[in-house]
Amino acid sequence: MPGEKLNAKVEALTSTRTQLPYEYYVLPFCRNALNLGEVLRGSRIYNTPYSFNMGVNQNCKILCHKEYTQEEVQEFALMIEEEYRAHFLLDNLPVAMTVFHENGPELTYETGYPIATKHSSESRKNSKPQIALFNHLRFTILYHEDPKKHAQRIVGFEVEPLSVKHTYLNKVDFEECLGRQSGENGLCNLNTCSAKKQRRTEVLWTYDVIFQPSKIKWSTRWDTYLQSADDAQVHWFSILNSFMIVLFLSGLIAMIMIRTLRKDFDRYQRKDVIEEGQEETGWKLVHGDVFRPPIMSGWLSVMIGTGVQLSVSACFLMIFACFGFLSPANRGALMQAMLFLFVFMGMVGGYTSARFFRMFKGNRWKSNSLWTAMLFPGFVFALFFVLNLMIWGQKSSGAVPFGTLFALLSMWLFISTPLVIVGSYFGFRKQPIEFPVRTNQIPRQVPIQPWFVNGPLNILVGGVLPFGAVFVEVFYVLSSIWLHQFYYLFGFLFLVLLILLMTCAEVTIVLCYFQLCSENYHWWWRAYFTAGCSSLYLFLYSMYYAYTKLQMARAVAGLLYVGYMLIVSVSFFLITGSFGFIACFIFVRHIYSSIKID
Repeated sequence: MPGEKLNAKVEALTSTRTQLPYEYYVLPFCRNALNLGEVLRGSRIYNTPYSFNMGVNQNCKILCHKEYTQEEVQEFALMIEEEYRAHFLLDNLPVAMTVFHENGPELTYETGYPIATKHSSESRKNSKPQIALFNHLRFTILYHEDPKKHAQRIVGFEVEPLSVKHTYLNKVDFEECLGRQSGENGLCNLNTCSAKKQRRTEVLWTYDVIFQPSKIKWSTRWDTYLQSADDAQVHWFSILNSFMIVLFLSGLIAMIMIRTLRKDFDRYQRKDVIEEGQEETGWKLVHGDVFRPPIMSGWLSVMIGTGVQLSVSACFLMIFACFGFLSPANRGALMQAMLFLFVFMGMVGGYTSARFFRMFKGNRWKSNSLWTAMLFPGFVFALFFVLNLMIWGQKSSGAVPFGTLFALLSMWLFISTPLVIVGSYFGFRKQPIEFPVRTNQIPRQVPIQPWFVNGPLNILVGGVLPFGAVFVEVFYVLSSIWLHQFYYLFGFLFLVLLILLMTCAEVTIVLCYFQLCSENYHWWWRAYFTAGCSSLYLFLYSMYYAYTKLQMARAVAGLLYVGYMLIVSVSFFLITGSFGFIACFIFVRHIYSSIKID
C-alpha cells in the first residue's frame, strides 16, 4: 500500500577473491541499536537503518554521521583491497547494479555493490591509488500496479553507489547528492573525507530513494536477476555435445551386443564346431571365475550402497528443482533439501549395501550397515569441521555455529544411521542374488594382458568420456558456487545428470567386455573405478578453474576451496562409480545367463 513502511535488510559481505563471507556489520557501518539476525547459509541477515516508505521518494536523506579511527580505516581498506561487496535485501529481492550490453538494449543485474573504488590522483602521478568510499547510495525501487488487488508490488531493487565529499556534516547540499562532484576533490577518500580531527576520518552517510513504475509482473520479477546473455545457447551446445558422446557409445554398445555377442553365442552354442582337444577362447572361458567375490568385497558393497544413496538423492533433488520447489527466492532451500534427501535416503543405501554384501558371501551385516552409515558422512563431517575451524579463525560469518554443527551431528547419528540399519536389515533378509554360473573352487590364472587392456590405462581412459559429457555444465555450477551467481537452469542440469549416468554405464560395459575377452575376470573393482575416475578429472578441472577464474587472496580461502571441492569430487566418485558398476554387473549377468555351460 502507498506509504507503507518497507524493511531493508542486509545479508553479508562477499568477495570472489577470498571466498570467505563476513557479516555486514563487521565493518563500522551505520546500524540500528537493535537488530534481528538469522543464520542462513553461514551468514546473518540484519535489519538496517535505511527507511523506505512505499511510493515516497527521498532525496539526500542523512543516514548517520560516523567518525572512524585509523584502525577502522584499515579494516575498510583491507575489505576494499579484497573487493568485498555488500548485499541488501528488500521484499526478498537482492539489491543489484544494472549492467547494459553494447549489442542491444537488454540489461542484466550484477548483485550487490562494491564498498568503494580505487582511483589515481590527478595531481600526484606517482602516488598510491586513493580509495573513494561509496558513502551515498541511490536506491531505485521498481513496483508493479496490480489493478485487481489495488496494490503495488515490488519487482526490482536497484542501487547506484556514489562517493560524495559532503561540505557540511549536519546539512547536506542537494547538488552533492546528485553526484555532480568534479574530479577527485568531490570524492569521499577514506583518509581525507571531511577530516577535521587528527587521526580521525569523518564520513557522512546519505542515500536517495526513487520509486519507479514497471511493467514487470510480480511472478516474473526474478527473470532479470537470472538472465544472462547467451547462456541458453551455451547450455544447448553442452547438451548437444553430451548427446553426441552418448550416441557414439550407444552405437558401440549396439555393435557389441548385436554383432559380436551374437557371434559369440552362436559359436558357444554349436558344440560340433569345437573340435576335440580344442580349447575355448574369449569371455566364456572365464565363466567359472567371473563371479568370484573380489578382495575387500565388504568395502565395495559399502561404497556401492553410499553411491546409490547419493544418486537417488541427486535425482530427487533435480526433480524438485525442475518443478520450482527450490527457487532462488527460497535462500538455502537447495542445500537444505540436499541434506534432508541424503539423510532420508539412508534406507536405500543400507538396503543396496546389504544386498551386495550378502551376494559376496558376507554374514556380518551389522558391521556392514554401520560402515555404510559412518564412512562417507564421517569423512565429510570431519573435513567440514576442520574447514569450519579455519573459518572461525578468520572470524568469518561463513563459520557454522556450534548449535548447527550439533544439529547436523544429531541428524546423522539419530536419523540417517538408524535408517541405514533398517534398510540393511531388510536387504540382508532377502534371498541373495544368484549367479547364472557356478564358481570354480580353484582360481584360474590370468594370462599376460595386452597393453591396451591395462588396468590403470583403462581406468584413466574410461573417466574421460563421462567428464567430457558434463564439463561445460560444471563450469556454470562452479561459477554459481564460487562467484556468487544464481544458478537456475535445473532442467539442463537434470538432462546432463541423466547423460552422465548413461555415459558411465556404457563406458564401463564396453571396457569390461574387452577385459573379459582378454580372459581377465578381475572386473569388480575395475568396473567401479572406470566410471569413478571421472571424479579425478573433475577435481583437476576445479583446480584449473580456481587458477584461471578465482583470485585467492588468503591461504585459508585456498584451503577452503580445495577442501570443499574434495568433498564434491568424492561424492561424484561414489555416484558415477556405483552407477557404472551396477550397469556392468547387469551386463555380465545377462551375457553369462544366455549361454549353456557344460
